[in-house]
Order: sequence, then C-alpha cells, then structure tokens
Amino acid sequence: MRAAALRRRRSASSSARASFQAGAGAGAPPALSSLPVGVFFIDTDTGQVATQHQLVEAAIAPPSGLAPRPWLRIQGSSDASTMWYAVLRKREKGIFIGTLAIRHGGHHASLLELGWEEVAPQDIHAPGAPAPTVSRSEITLE
Repeated sequence: MRAAALRRRRSASSSARASFQAGAGAGAPPALSSLPVGVFFIDTDTGQVATQHQLVEAAIAPPSGLAPRPWLRIQGSSDASTMWYAVLRKREKGIFIGTLAIRHGGHHASLLELGWEEVAPQDIHAPGAPAPTVSRSEITLE
C-alpha cells in the first residue's frame, strides 16, 4: 500500500510539471519560475543566455536538437531551476563560456571570486524575444 502512495505522489508531481510546461507560451513571454526550466545555452559571441525552450520558440533551434553555433550548451543538470542554480558566464580567450552552480554555495562563491558574472534570471531569453517575467520566488536578497 505504501508503494502505491509513493507512485501516486510521483504521478502528481509529474502532472504538475506537465501542466506547467503545457501552460507556458500561449502568446505570453516565457516565464522563469522555481520549477525546472531545463537546459541552458550561451551564445559564445555575445554572452546571451537562453533556455533550449526559448531558442526553439524563437526558431533558433530545432525542437528535437541542439542549437546551432554560436550557441553552446551549458553543462549542468537538464532540469536546473534558476531558484537553486545560478547561471554564470565568463569571457575566455575571446569567447563566452557558461556554467551552472548551486546558489550561495562554496563553488558559486569561488567562481565569482575568479571573475565569473552571474546572469540574472530576467536576462535569460532568446535574442529579440521579450524578457521573461520572473516570479517573486526568483529574487534573492543579499
């Protein structure tokens, strides 16, 4: 009986995520929230950061594949949330590179000390697309 309850709980979680993803779009600018937003990409020429979903919506990336150059996938969790992860970028040898780090952890602090710049959630969008709305839970006070 307990196993069935655990399965139901997972199903409810999956359903909530699916309804969130299905509701995104519909003519409104994409929103970043504390729910998973997925895979991040960085334009190695400009430093612009966008999610794979945003690049697909902007017709920069095909729905089933990776974005073309100069876009480079930022290594990290494929279900990263900007509530828990910071997206960082740095210019190295003439190009921008990106990484994800858990917010306010030791790794995050050391990257900032090494000159990495944190990309604000409201600055994560495809070129030419409207800036996404960011929920209040995304704002961190320091």
